Amino acid sequence: MLYSLYEAQHTALEPLRYLAELSRGWFGHPFSPFAYSPLARRVAASSDLFLRVTQRYEKPEWRVDWTRIDGERVPVSIEVALAKPFCRLIRFRRALGAPRNDPKVLVVAPLSGHHATLLRDTVRTLLPEHEVWLTEWVDARMVPLAEGPFHLDDYVDYVREFIRLLSPDLHVISVCQPTVPVLAAVALMADRREPHPPKTMVMMGGPIDARRSPTAVNNLAMRKPHSWFERNLIHPVPSKYPGFMRRVYPGFLQHLGFVAMNPDRHLNAHWDYYNHLLEGDGDSAEAHRRFYDEYNAVLDMPAEYYLDTIKTVFQEFALPKGRWFVREELVRPQLIRDTALLTIEGELDDISGSGQTEAAHPLCLNIPRERREHYQVPGVGHYGIFSGRRWREIVYPRIREFIRRHA
Repeated sequence: MLYSLYEAQHTALEPLRYLAELSRGWFGHPFSPFAYSPLARRVAASSDLFLRVTQRYEKPEWRVDWTRIDGERVPVSIEVALAKPFCRLIRFRRALGAPRNDPKVLVVAPLSGHHATLLRDTVRTLLPEHEVWLTEWVDARMVPLAEGPFHLDDYVDYVREFIRLLSPDLHVISVCQPTVPVLAAVALMADRREPHPPKTMVMMGGPIDARRSPTAVNNLAMRKPHSWFERNLIHPVPSKYPGFMRRVYPGFLQHLGFVAMNPDRHLNAHWDYYNHLLEGDGDSAEAHRRFYDEYNAVLDMPAEYYLDTIKTVFQEFALPKGRWFVREELVRPQLIRDTALLTIEGELDDISGSGQTEAAHPLCLNIPRERREHYQVPGVGHYGIFSGRRWREIVYPRIREFIRRHA
């Protein structure tokens, strides 16, 4: 019902959005006579802000069309290496004139609300010196009900299948939420003694042990019973989408949760945007648009996967307690021996608290000490460990050297 009400509200706002768009044009276009009235900028800025606040944001484009290798501009194309119902494994293929012996990297993107394009800067930074594949998760509202459910166990199965496809000599980078299923996938492969395990695992800002330095995200999961999440956050997809009647955690609810974590920050950002429009500061206004075009674009998560994650990761702490079973197989990270491990955390991370990712080290106790490293990035929050200047200048060089040292 809530999902249908949200869709109805969006439809009801269309006439107001249409008027705001006309108003922005009348009072903001330089060829319009209204643009030179005393209140023109305020009316145009207010209309623009209203449109952005009420807009439905679709999946952003990757905008990774080229990279620079040895000073030369090299075109990049995106290919689908493997299509699954809930995920596409994509490759960023570099149009090289001659083959290079660059490491193969699988970037496992989070299935936690935002689209995989949130890792655009991660991919751009890796491309000059690596062959890059990435998991691009599908919006659950676009997956027909006939494709069946998608559980956390299915996520682990997907990761194992992708690793097998890209092996040998593969390096795996997991960002945030997928650190848990990636560790499980590699542990189960080690348990079965499968050939060609990943050479390295790089785990960045993930809840391996959510008991350590709990954040607001962790506290909510611990305060509420499992039934509360199913009763209040899970809704069926409306009839206008291919996934009609699939139970999901809707993207718009997730977005409300993101904003509620730092409401003052977002309110101030939009107020600054309004003032940038009044002042004619086009560069600052465009920077705001780029960030929020990405931040406001969210996808629906399959209900089974979301509820499994809440229960397994944030309530039962099954992985660090040694009690997690994936399809009746116990996950035993201590069996991993041949995969080097690098964990990275942000000092100011308010999503995965300090020590949550580092907890992978005592679990992987049979990886030799010289093949394990941990790094806490000073002065950096959650997004700064995989995007932005400090990612490019501080974090990436460590990952690059770690991969080459253990290749």
